[in-house]
Amino acid sequence: MIQLPVAFKGAPGSPYTRKMVALMRYRHIAYRYLLGVAADKANLPKPAVELLPTFYLPDPQGTLIAVTDSTPLIRRLEHEVAGRSALPTDPVLNFLDALLEDFADEWVTKAMFHYRWSYAQGIEKASDILPPHFLGVSADEAVLDAARAQFSKRQIARLEVVGSNAQTSALIEASYVRLVDLLDRHLRAQPFLMGHRPGASDFALYGQLSQLAHFDPTSMDLTLKRSRRVFAWVGLMEDLSGLEPQASDWAVADALAPSLVALLQELAQGYVPVLLMNARVLARGEKRVKVALPGGLWTQSVVPYQAKCLRWLRAQFAAMDARDQSRARQVLHTAGLADLIDADL
Repeated sequence: MIQLPVAFKGAPGSPYTRKMVALMRYRHIAYRYLLGVAADKANLPKPAVELLPTFYLPDPQGTLIAVTDSTPLIRRLEHEVAGRSALPTDPVLNFLDALLEDFADEWVTKAMFHYRWSYAQGIEKASDILPPHFLGVSADEAVLDAARAQFSKRQIARLEVVGSNAQTSALIEASYVRLVDLLDRHLRAQPFLMGHRPGASDFALYGQLSQLAHFDPTSMDLTLKRSRRVFAWVGLMEDLSGLEPQASDWAVADALAPSLVALLQELAQGYVPVLLMNARVLARGEKRVKVALPGGLWTQSVVPYQAKCLRWLRAQFAAMDARDQSRARQVLHTAGLADLIDADL
């Protein structure tokens, strides 16, 4: 079982770190947030792949291990630390929450990476500010300068891996503009995606927007010009420790706000078609994803992890009883997302 406080390594420039810090604050889970070299000095275990955030949790034998991946981490915390849940109790709403969480983690992050590492202003700001998060603000100037050049070179080279390229850049930017507009409309009806209390999807979307709306210059300026509500929401999401959630605050899956249905419909414009094609391409042993989207042709390298995300979503749907599956299918059909569950791979 998890022992409190929970220790984890992260950085302010990591959207997934921000996602988890905000969730821990909201759930009143005591934590030790290890910044920069603090985790190395603490002599904690190393993950197989260095990802942020990295949590240090016991395995079934009680041995402390390094654990990454925010989605299963949220579910483990729900299972082992009681109170102030961030997962809806209705299985259908829970499924929709998981779907929107994955959309934020796996699709909106494309916009985050694109705006940060495709525009000169963003490259300059990120290259200057992010290295001290890892090396410490007191690091030698020459060390920071060297890290600046190395870090920006590595991150820019990863644009293609994330899915940002000459073919997709306009699609990514159009998708982000639509998201800001749709979220602005939704926030006029209710303060969170999942109703009047936040779900995992709210924290996932906040994590990406903490960078897109409040850090990277091009997307920050765009967000503020299009929606003061979205810009303000990001600041409010950072610390919801004072919110007192009630069971009745969850949205009703059978009577979703039209603005939430509109947000779900946005997933059919890119996220779901690419998710499905990625799984098909991976199954065929191919390396390149190509899919015709409503806005144009999408092409990128295959992403094995996202095939796992699709399996998780389909497994969660399959675990529902027949009545709840029928209810969920109705929402998916209305949103144009039936292929998420029904399409052959």
